[in-house]
Amino acid sequence: MSTTMVFKRYELKYLLTEDQYRELQQVMAEHMQIDEYGKNTIRNIYFDTPDFLLIRRSIERPCYKEKLRVRSYGNFNENSNVFVEMKKKYEGVVYKRRLTLSQKEAFGFLVDHTPLAEETQIAKELAYFMEHYGSLQPAIALHYEREAYFGLEDHDFRMTFDQDIRINTDNISLGNKGVFTPILNPNMVLLEVKTGMGIPAWLLSFFSEHKIYKTSFSKYGTAYQKFVLPKMKGGSHNVA
Repeated sequence: MSTTMVFKRYELKYLLTEDQYRELQQVMAEHMQIDEYGKNTIRNIYFDTPDFLLIRRSIERPCYKEKLRVRSYGNFNENSNVFVEMKKKYEGVVYKRRLTLSQKEAFGFLVDHTPLAEETQIAKELAYFMEHYGSLQPAIALHYEREAYFGLEDHDFRMTFDQDIRINTDNISLGNKGVFTPILNPNMVLLEVKTGMGIPAWLLSFFSEHKIYKTSFSKYGTAYQKFVLPKMKGGSHNVA
């Protein structure tokens, strides 16, 4: 196990069309810089109870909600390190606890309940989280292509654009290259604005001019409602 990290910030989400995305990138040129990862593939595995208690509670929009996932960035192989992330949201503020582990350590800890070699505070919080819910297991694989930027004046101000958001519920693994199902129309782009302060005037002006409004869109929540829940009920679904 290596670095432990804690994040606290607001995360605001907006759905853009491809045309709006391209226009916004032109505006951003004077204010934002693409980060060290540039454009890369993000792979997630979300953990949940067998009856999907975590995501069912989340989509009810309570003042407090929490999720657990394993994430990898960029090119992935069996020797890649992964991030185990516990994400909590309280009254709009996101608190994220993260451990960097080998894939073997991460899944040994989460699936087989193998104790970690180093018992940090975040490791203790994760262990309590798993004990509290009792029967967490890999629920879905959710992958997407991300382009991430940070502010030239405020490096903590970040904007990320996610495209080709897709899920797999049959072969849940980070390295899975099988058939994935898109959860959004291919013309749509998800923008996430991450800030500890506020949104700069130039971005507010762009939103106002293009009539773009904040959304409560959740990748895992959308995947569950459109694909997992209908399958459980024997229903059908459509991409919106």
